[in-house]
Amino acid sequence: MADFDLVLKGTVVLADRIVEGGHVAVRDGKVVHVGQGAMPAAKEQHDLSGALILPGAIDAQVHSLSQKNQEDFIWSTRSAAAGGVTTIVDMPYDEGNLVCSAEAVKRKVEHASAQARVDFALYGTVDPEEGPARIAEMVEAGVAAFKFSTFGTDPKRFPRIPAALLEDCFRAIAPTGLTAGVHNEDDEAVRAAIARVQAAGITDYRAHGLSRPPLTELLASNQIYETGAETGCPAHVVHCSLGRGYEIAAAYRAQGHRATIECCIHYLTLDEENDVARLGGKAKINPPIRLRAEVEKLWRHVAAGNVTLVSTDHVSWSEDRKTNPDMLANASGVPGLEVMVPLFVKGALERGIPLTRAAELMTLNPARHFRLDHVKGALEAGKDADITVLTPEPYTYDAAASGNNVVGWSPYHGIRLPWRVSATYLRGRLAFDGKAVLAEPGLGAFVRPLPTLLSSGAR
Repeated sequence: MADFDLVLKGTVVLADRIVEGGHVAVRDGKVVHVGQGAMPAAKEQHDLSGALILPGAIDAQVHSLSQKNQEDFIWSTRSAAAGGVTTIVDMPYDEGNLVCSAEAVKRKVEHASAQARVDFALYGTVDPEEGPARIAEMVEAGVAAFKFSTFGTDPKRFPRIPAALLEDCFRAIAPTGLTAGVHNEDDEAVRAAIARVQAAGITDYRAHGLSRPPLTELLASNQIYETGAETGCPAHVVHCSLGRGYEIAAAYRAQGHRATIECCIHYLTLDEENDVARLGGKAKINPPIRLRAEVEKLWRHVAAGNVTLVSTDHVSWSEDRKTNPDMLANASGVPGLEVMVPLFVKGALERGIPLTRAAELMTLNPARHFRLDHVKGALEAGKDADITVLTPEPYTYDAAASGNNVVGWSPYHGIRLPWRVSATYLRGRLAFDGKAVLAEPGLGAFVRPLPTLLSSGAR
């Protein structure tokens, strides 16, 4: 009689150790144990010698609905499954629907549940005209965190939250124990820089970096962390492109404040002088891609433990919104769900960074950050059997050829990757077999934090 439903054997990569010749045993969609040596009896056994077995990744920053009639969860979660991502955390800035009330959360959960192929959690935000009045009801509705912006991309869909209102929101969130994540660009400084670039007549690839120089990002990061320190609310910078930003976050943590910081995979992969110069609008992202020297600084912060999370900030804009010769006229953001895990593994191995960092920054820490670690975040007994298998099969990434993306372009097109996602398991079920996404729409489920009993904001 089989002891388990599924056993996978290979090199098991955990956040605290690597188990050579290890195995993961699964029953009823949950991890039962991680062991070493001979595989126990199971209904389904796979000896994957030479493969890496990691906990399924949690992408902390996904925009499934930024463009109407474009991607949606049907495609974002397909890309996720193909990339070894078993949970996405979706942003609240949906075109036509700012997720700023319990009713909006409920609508989005219902909408996504019918389409999702992997599990999902949700961010909430506020309407500046309402302020923090609906924060409590969104916590009750199950949001995993809140998202704000110090820069106003759009007054309705992606509004700026002024300093006083940001403080009010942080104070309202603090007792819940959830985190306030903030897009970190100073509105006044960015607009002044944009005006200077336009006055100079610069329209090529250089325009974007010049319109958002480092100080615009660092000023906002300091505001975010100081607001967190003042209110007792966990403060999170949702994407930092600069080594200096990680130093600032580390300084606040050293002072005892809850100051976390996220690095997107594009900041660890692409650079301005080569990739932005070559790709133009297809590499336009806010904050901007920086110089190669800055990319290497970020990897040093990864190695030093100064990065809390690694994510994609995934958004699949249609190609016509990313190919304008006027750099600043393009939409900001890129797709990345299908390649985040292989890209991080490639970068880490090239720099001698242990792969335990992959399990830590793309699974364990995100699960803790969003308070989903009662079911997600590790290959541990009782947690969901979300598993990613990587095999040493060098290949050149081609987003159009994979068929798992709603758009056929990627800033990572042509990158040679040494490890391929050859299987993704969601709660013990094979969601991707290395060639095709097997997970049907509706397999994915809404994941919410456990209710908190905190009243002081302290964890």
